[in-house]
Amino acid sequence: MQRAIGLRVPLCLLIVALAGSAPAYAEDPLLDDAVSFTGQIFHLDTAVPGLVIAAVRGGESAVFGFGETAKGSGRQPDGDTRIGIGSITKTFTGLTLAHLAAAGTVDLTDAAGPYVDGIDTLPERRHPIRLLDLATHSSGLGRELQPVDGAEKYSDASFAGNLGGDPLLFTPGTGILYSNIGFDLLAMALSGAANRPYRDLLQETVLDPLGLDATGYARPEGDNVMTGYDWNGEEMDPGEPIPNRSGASGLHTTANDMIRYLKWNLDRFGEGMEARTLSHAAYLVRDGLDPVYGMDESGHMDAMGLGWVVMMPEDDRPLILQKAGGTNGVFSYIAFAPSRGVGVFISINQFNFSASIAMATVTNELIATLAPR
Repeated sequence: MQRAIGLRVPLCLLIVALAGSAPAYAEDPLLDDAVSFTGQIFHLDTAVPGLVIAAVRGGESAVFGFGETAKGSGRQPDGDTRIGIGSITKTFTGLTLAHLAAAGTVDLTDAAGPYVDGIDTLPERRHPIRLLDLATHSSGLGRELQPVDGAEKYSDASFAGNLGGDPLLFTPGTGILYSNIGFDLLAMALSGAANRPYRDLLQETVLDPLGLDATGYARPEGDNVMTGYDWNGEEMDPGEPIPNRSGASGLHTTANDMIRYLKWNLDRFGEGMEARTLSHAAYLVRDGLDPVYGMDESGHMDAMGLGWVVMMPEDDRPLILQKAGGTNGVFSYIAFAPSRGVGVFISINQFNFSASIAMATVTNELIATLAPR
């Protein structure tokens, strides 16, 4: 781990810094030691204002926080600090699709267009865009909406204007291009299929059953909130939730809720087994896809699940499912080894792109340490 992030930390500084870290919550000494050491070293090496790291191994969990939730606050992040997780939201959207498919409400290969209210038709090339295409970034749609004259961004009119004509960059299902448009459309389609607002659907289908009481779209309030900073160190305002932006991004959560989420994803035979299996399955293998773009920043994508990036085993590292997210000055990353009972969530509160890439590398290596092949 030290080699991966270029450590040059004096031992005396490290000892002092470790003494001030937040307490862990595990009874597994190796878990405590590995997670606290990894988090503290990464925080010292990157100098981001704050960091929180949480991990699960064999049912045990630990959370450590370093630095400050906001510059000058003196408040160390902890398991209850509210965090905007950006595109990690996509894994929840994929899981909502998995639940509806498990219940028979939809099929993964259903055409998405008939379920989307407010938009007459979705573009086609050789065949319609399917729900599965939206959930695996293989719809052929671009990454972001382009401005439409007279339409507010993310409004129905904005989506309709972007989807008119022939906007597809490739035939659905033949390539992968990271698409926020696709996941926002997926949330709209799931809302139409279930005949209720998507945020209510997510609450009833995923958040409440998993006990994720601190996870939702409302802007967090109070003094235990991870304040994000841009690349110049200036504070960023998250603003209010954006309509029609529920599928790609927008959720806020806590490290403690992410521990619950990891434990549920690692419980291979417990409640929700069918939806979990559908969520984790590798639907598109990289080999033969063209193009593949925007998927490797947090580790080489070998296949796609429903929102999850699948990384096949390599050297001592087991198979990993992972997803990164960035929003309003906060970068987060979640990854787990489903066959080894190990998972990690980590978040930093500055748009430091080199740190965000290193964060994924360090996390993947920590999983390899805790769950070697």
